[in-house]
Amino acid sequence: MRDYLDMIESEWLANASFTTVQSGADLSKVKSLGKSGDFQTGDLSRAVNNDDTNRITVQAWLENAKDRKSTLVFCVDLDHVTVLTATFRAFGVDARYITSDTSKQVRADRLDAFKRGEFPVLLNCGIFTEGTDIPNIDCVLLARPTRSRNLLVQMIGRGLRLHPGKQNCHVIDMVASLETGIVTTPTLFGLDPSVLLRYSDQASIEAQREGIQREQTREQEVYSPLPDTFAKLLPNSASLTFTHYDSVNDLIDDTSGERFIRAISQFGWVQIDESHYILSNTSGDYIRLNRQDNGTDFQVLYIARLPTSAATATGAPKSPLARPRVIATAKTFEDAVHAADTFASERFPYHYISKSAAWRRYPATQAQIDYINKTREEGAKLTVEKTTKGRAADMITKLKFGARGRFEKIKQAKKKVETAEEKKRAFQERLQRDKIQVGPVR
Repeated sequence: MRDYLDMIESEWLANASFTTVQSGADLSKVKSLGKSGDFQTGDLSRAVNNDDTNRITVQAWLENAKDRKSTLVFCVDLDHVTVLTATFRAFGVDARYITSDTSKQVRADRLDAFKRGEFPVLLNCGIFTEGTDIPNIDCVLLARPTRSRNLLVQMIGRGLRLHPGKQNCHVIDMVASLETGIVTTPTLFGLDPSVLLRYSDQASIEAQREGIQREQTREQEVYSPLPDTFAKLLPNSASLTFTHYDSVNDLIDDTSGERFIRAISQFGWVQIDESHYILSNTSGDYIRLNRQDNGTDFQVLYIARLPTSAATATGAPKSPLARPRVIATAKTFEDAVHAADTFASERFPYHYISKSAAWRRYPATQAQIDYINKTREEGAKLTVEKTTKGRAADMITKLKFGARGRFEKIKQAKKKVETAEEKKRAFQERLQRDKIQVGPVR
């Protein structure tokens, strides 16, 4: 998409505006194809091609693009083309279609009529994704979700050809549930897939993306974790600022680290300490992202849980984990996160690790609450009613991966600083008491 933006700015392609619409389609049971990774067509059609979704699609077009002269609609399959075309016509829109079954003569006549502007909406499935020159298209309606970035770019590209009298192309993206790894127009610009666009051109989207990047930088500056040990208090040193945790509870309740990494990643990473992040799988496998000993580079490790028999054979039945395997190293935190996410998307179930997964909003289980409350005093205990399942899972991850140890380190470091400050105050008070006032000599 970056190439498209450059060509738009250089006026080689038409300008574009984007609108995303929540279609409400549930893709949780739609299978993926092995090689391409995109959705299986039959499953996708059954999920998308229904009365509610088709009605929402037509209404979205009526509200956003009914004044457009030439709209090209991308559907899932032949059945979807048939039903969605009929839905458009039921709303009084002169919509027609072209499919692989359309005869050569009818296809040519219908395409010529569309180019002449004789009807406003042309539907297809897989016919016009690439290689077709229809420069008058001033609206592209994406009625089919996809996991393929290339396919999404190809569909959008059908509307970016220059044409006399054409000011821009309006792209309407019908976005289904985000838990299934779909690629949407916001993702092409580096935005979170849940971002909804409304008549946004590429300049405003770019500004939005840059704003998010600036916010990420601010997040990093504001929520930058403290080092393992505090600097020693030196004479005339500037006052130091610390993040104080009065208990382990305060530590595991702190979500600043998660907000930072989740602004970069689509997955539910948990910050363990200032240089370690964990992404867990249901099986007990996990990915660890940490800063390396040189203090600048980052490393991504994959730790698999061994079967019980294998763990026993290695002589480590209490810790059935395989030796950490290095997945990637990177110079920047963002590159390390992207490398880790790529590995996680191939190895872990998306519906579990997604930061926006539906299960994260469910009430916590009693077992989760009981585990967390072992560390909490009366008056600070959590309840099922006031804790989500996702938040409880994050807290448990912190506890399992060393929150108590980290709190003890912070407490000891804080104590050392307070002791140093007390010694400095005592020394200054002693100097003040022992100070001799010398008057003029008579």
